[in-house]
Amino acid sequence: MSLSDLITPDSIMPPLRARTGKQVIQEMAERAGGLSGLPASVISEAVRLREQLGPTGVGGGVAIPHAKIKGVGKIFGVVARVEKPVEFQSRDGAPVDLFFMLIAPESAGAEHLKALSRVARVLHNTSLVNDLRAAQDAAALYMLLTRATDSRAA
Repeated sequence: MSLSDLITPDSIMPPLRARTGKQVIQEMAERAGGLSGLPASVISEAVRLREQLGPTGVGGGVAIPHAKIKGVGKIFGVVARVEKPVEFQSRDGAPVDLFFMLIAPESAGAEHLKALSRVARVLHNTSLVNDLRAAQDAAALYMLLTRATDSRAA
């Protein structure tokens, strides 16, 4: 699975000025709602409930908030970078500036886990993460993410 299977250029948000993790999730849920046709409130609530089970801040300034939601047709993602890192209960205690929100159908089992695993592997690449932080715009973020995964997809 490639990240180009999960994101489109419209999935990439410009740098956010959000000051809290809650604000980041809300803004990302609004974008996800626009892409999926679901209300942003449904998406943000599902992600919030998932966060209560355990934080999705994986460390190194990266978080992968995710949720399974009834009415979602296929797994998709939304990517955001914040201008100033925010507290997000990461495993390493560090604030987060890169978010990859993954939304999946309620019935997605192994496919959801496979997508999460793929995103985590890609965002574990320190060099790529540094390039994402240096990217000037949403188009550059998209190109970096899809090129990094498409070149290894086989």
